[in-house]
Amino acid sequence: MLYFANSQFLYLLLLVPVPLIVYALLCRLRRRRLRCFGDEDAVNALMPSRSAAKPWVRVVFFCIASAFFVIGLSRPLIGAKLKEHESKGAELMICLDVSNSMLAEDYSPCRLDRAKLAISRIVDKLQGDRIGLILFAGTSFVQLPITTDYVSAKMFLSSVNTDSVPVQGTAIGDALTLAAKSFSAQSEKSRAIIVITDGENHEDDAVEAAKQIASTGVRIYTIGVGSLQGQPIPKNGELLKDRDGNIVVTRLDEDTLRRIAREGGGAYVHAGNEEFGLNPIVEDIKKMEAERFSSVVFEEYDEQYMYFFAAALFFLMLEMLIGERKSRVKLFG
Repeated sequence: MLYFANSQFLYLLLLVPVPLIVYALLCRLRRRRLRCFGDEDAVNALMPSRSAAKPWVRVVFFCIASAFFVIGLSRPLIGAKLKEHESKGAELMICLDVSNSMLAEDYSPCRLDRAKLAISRIVDKLQGDRIGLILFAGTSFVQLPITTDYVSAKMFLSSVNTDSVPVQGTAIGDALTLAAKSFSAQSEKSRAIIVITDGENHEDDAVEAAKQIASTGVRIYTIGVGSLQGQPIPKNGELLKDRDGNIVVTRLDEDTLRRIAREGGGAYVHAGNEEFGLNPIVEDIKKMEAERFSSVVFEEYDEQYMYFFAAALFFLMLEMLIGERKSRVKLFG
């Protein structure tokens, strides 16, 4: 498995062809200027030692060196080996609301991005606990199966947006049912579900679903995201409107989320901009009886950046050694 630790640097590869384009434009401008002095072939004949090909070779080598350097900056990693890994902790399924209402900007930069940041920070603090991610709107699906591979968890989380689920709406009950089915067979005691949503449930009876799931020994926690007074929903540069042309305002439904948490044997937290609410919930989950899990994961990653930097240095040195004059040494007479 190839993984880039700093993948944002890969966008710099778009700039690699720029020197070639610039040099081509300069050559075209140079030919125009030479024509002002007379016939182009006659003018070039006055400079017999100048090579037309070597400057192009230098630019190509410089571009290759730049490409290798950018890839090196992105820190390519290769999974060294698969290894059976034993851990001790709890299993945690996070159900994240990705409906359009999560685009409201009563959090910075918006509800969904703030939730993703909080989940990412929690993943950094996990040790031995297993985590899974379920996305839901009008329907739900497993974005990340239960795992201890925290690197993969953050990779999957980074790709989440409101288009991840094609059916709009908010079906919290469906997400709870899917989360309860997604725990591993190894887990019997330390299981918990965290629902992150604005609570505007339109599709099913989430409270009844929470009651049934809690009877199997799973705790359910809810985090309310949003403001009670309501907030409009920006979408594609405009405010979302209903069929009658009225601006849609999304409000936090704390009552529903409190009832879900109460029936689920957990707790409800209203997310804040500073303390989102995941930290106290995870601390409470860690007090549950820890279980032992075994799984096969990438135990180590081999750094590959040094090879790309070495290749970049090699082509850069070649570029510096190539002059602009024709070589006087002939290999064949």
